[in-house]
Amino acid sequence: MPVAAAPPPEAIIARVIAPVRATSRPGGGRVLAAVAPLAPLSRGPTQLRVVGRRTVDGRPWVRVLLPRRPNGAAGWIAADRVQLRRTAYAVEIDRAARRLVVRRGGRVVRSVSIVVGAADSPTPAGSFAISEKLRGDPGTFTGSWVLPLTAYSGTYRQFDGGPGRVAIHGRGGASLQDPLGSAASHGCIRVSNRLVSWMATHLQAGVPVRIR
Repeated sequence: MPVAAAPPPEAIIARVIAPVRATSRPGGGRVLAAVAPLAPLSRGPTQLRVVGRRTVDGRPWVRVLLPRRPNGAAGWIAADRVQLRRTAYAVEIDRAARRLVVRRGGRVVRSVSIVVGAADSPTPAGSFAISEKLRGDPGTFTGSWVLPLTAYSGTYRQFDGGPGRVAIHGRGGASLQDPLGSAASHGCIRVSNRLVSWMATHLQAGVPVRIR
């Protein structure tokens, strides 16, 4: 009798409900960041991707990806300061193929051509998450939505007044000069306004994003 396939893993997201400090180890260590219930740019709820869980002296802790340098930075926060939720969504970005895939429960629901970083400003590889969702203007360079990631450029410490954070965003104005399927950005991932609007509607902050 054939063995049934295991269901695709679901990611866990921590919604911060009270101010908390992220530390280098559960219950102590170096303070890495102060985390507020509201995200700094969108003022929406702070939601962080959970990458580890542990109980110390009877108190549960979760390890979360932090939207800060270096890429992959993570810290421990008390689980009683968050609400845990699950998501079946995940985003995969293939820089060589210049393609973005959205999966739900392991099944591909969107697969599109994208613009990735140019050779001198490559999109960083790694395991990240959507950090916030910012509504934009379809006619501007970044299009109808900007979805900042927990990823930062390895080329720019500062860019356009910001800290060099990498985002998935739409296209408008001058950014339309670079066709989908090209490597022309400063590190961000550009997609169509239609796709980024769909992502902003269906994907919450904390959804995993893997870039290879």
